[in-house]
Amino acid sequence: MTIVSADQQDLQEILDLQYLAYQSEAKLLDNFFIPPLTQTLPEAQQEYEKGYFLKTVNEDSIIIGSVRAYSQNDTLYIGKLIVHPDFQGHGIGTKLLSEMERKYPHKRYELFTSSKSTRNIKLYERLGYSVFKKECISDELIFTYLCKQTNE
Repeated sequence: MTIVSADQQDLQEILDLQYLAYQSEAKLLDNFFIPPLTQTLPEAQQEYEKGYFLKTVNEDSIIIGSVRAYSQNDTLYIGKLIVHPDFQGHGIGTKLLSEMERKYPHKRYELFTSSKSTRNIKLYERLGYSVFKKECISDELIFTYLCKQTNE
């Protein structure tokens, strides 16, 4: 398993993995129209142009994980940490998030997830993130925002 920067030609494969990885989140929320499941290739390309994408590839060079981020002021905003369902629970998400922080050091890191995603929240808290805000999006959806401060 290797973590490297993703290239623009990887975006469709990452988007396909995103659709697969977010099925469990959609089931949790009972909503299959969440933005990660409706994102288009042109939208992913816009994100790519303004930020950073990392990918995890297995020994067959298949992308099995990814994370993306963009920088604004002293904060790195991290999003869409995804791992293929067959490879979840093996530390790949932890390694991706840690590599994003290592490769793009900032004073502050921020990310968010659904309040129903307790597994994600526990992962982020284990990696030093703390909840600082909750935002009610709808009756069924509350976003939990987490951040991590550093001495950079």
